Amino acid sequence: MFNSLSDRLTATFKNLRGKGRLTEADVDATVREIRRALLDADVAVSVVREFTGRVRERALGAEVSGALNPSQQIVKIVNEELKEILGGETRRIRLAKTGPTIIMLAGLQGAGKTTLAGKLSKWLKAQGHSPMLVACDLQRPNAVTQLQVVGQRAGVPVFAPHPGATSELEHPAGDPVAVAKAGVEEARQKLHDVVIVDTAGRLGVDAEMMDQARRIRQAIIPNEVLFVIDSMIGQDAVNTAMAFDEGVNFTGIVLSKLDGDARGGAALSVASVTGKPVMFASTGEGLDDFELFHPDRMASRILDMGDVLTLIEQAEKAWDKDEAARMAKKFADQEDFTLDDFLAQMQQIRNMGSMKKMLMMMPGAQNIRQQLENFDEKEIDRVEAIVRSMTPHERVAPKIINGSRRARIAKGSGVHVSEVNGLLERFAQAQKMMKKLAQGGGMPGMPGMPGLGGPGGGRKNGKNAPKKKARSGNPAKAAQELRDAETKRANAASAAPTGAAFGQGAADFDPSSLNLPKGFDKFLGK
Repeated sequence: MFNSLSDRLTATFKNLRGKGRLTEADVDATVREIRRALLDADVAVSVVREFTGRVRERALGAEVSGALNPSQQIVKIVNEELKEILGGETRRIRLAKTGPTIIMLAGLQGAGKTTLAGKLSKWLKAQGHSPMLVACDLQRPNAVTQLQVVGQRAGVPVFAPHPGATSELEHPAGDPVAVAKAGVEEARQKLHDVVIVDTAGRLGVDAEMMDQARRIRQAIIPNEVLFVIDSMIGQDAVNTAMAFDEGVNFTGIVLSKLDGDARGGAALSVASVTGKPVMFASTGEGLDDFELFHPDRMASRILDMGDVLTLIEQAEKAWDKDEAARMAKKFADQEDFTLDDFLAQMQQIRNMGSMKKMLMMMPGAQNIRQQLENFDEKEIDRVEAIVRSMTPHERVAPKIINGSRRARIAKGSGVHVSEVNGLLERFAQAQKMMKKLAQGGGMPGMPGMPGLGGPGGGRKNGKNAPKKKARSGNPAKAAQELRDAETKRANAASAAPTGAAFGQGAADFDPSSLNLPKGFDKFLGK
């Protein structure tokens, strides 16, 4: 969503690189570009004015003039001020000390409240809670049915005593306030520790909607009132947020549709204008596309510094620890890396989610955004189809895959033979790399590591290997040089120490006495 803003800010900071000292004119020009970037991104004018004022004041202060790298110091200032706009610190749900924690959702129709109720309930369930959904949106057609479907997909019970309206012409039956109270009581009796109340919305802010939301809040006294706002609605986001803050006094903000292609700057304005923190973000249509909002990480993403912490957290959640332990044992025992292992690793990566989203969290990803946008997410599916079209023996011993076998595999997986050839070539390179690592040889092509080319490497015929002295063309002189070399090698061998590095003789050393793990003796040359 913030791609345009990120591109503009990154281009602005490039103009500062290499300058050992920044003049007031440099600072003014930079602040002017930042102001234009924020306004183009739809950030509220009042927020832009306050933001650029603080950046300029700090940029002209001692923290920049005394810095070794002024341009990096300005990036640091912008990063810190962006973090403040987005709420400053990560804000988590305040859980009730006794009884169920009651969370009320409010917002306009179409903002994504019902879907977000399912996402939030699934996220809370993964945190070890036992949530329950309450359907209080009785006026939007089929809203109750939608919540029941979402709850079923999330594996969370839904309290829905009234079916609600099924068409726009039908008058909604049931009292939303009574449903909310009954839902909280139901959760208390069935020992659910979190209740999420989905309320009705309108296409615009009106008195009837606010009155209903206010009465629900007074009836259930929620611990949290989350205002769900569509990140794509533009400048109207600020006015809507102010109206809801006055009407129901929400405690936190949830940004929905953050994966959209709108400029999205209005989302940056809401927290600053209302003074309420952004707590969660919805980043896709799936129930798992939901995350806790970290202002510092979002600021880093906008400035193209990446979000490695979120990437690590996603990997930890998706990675199979048993599979990782199996691969570690296989690596220690120097067993061959097979296509079955390759397939297992590909599936682990798939479990982490969208490859595009993960790669966009890497620092400097904006520079290759065009390539990432052209990346085909189904490439992993094609690789899996190719591997699954092989026989078990072919996966273990890919060298037996000849031309006829490749044609059969290509036909079975629905791809061209060239794709099968490409996969086998990539796998052969990966297998060589894994074997080199298991033998302690280091990564191929890394200079200065044992067994490799480059300075300090052990490649015999590499570019950096020591050159042998050319033998003389004179037969007598050449014979003398050969005898001198033999004598030199004999003297070096006799001078070499016979004991081990720690004083123990090599002949007296027995690896079994150390109770080492199975297969470890291979590393000791025994």
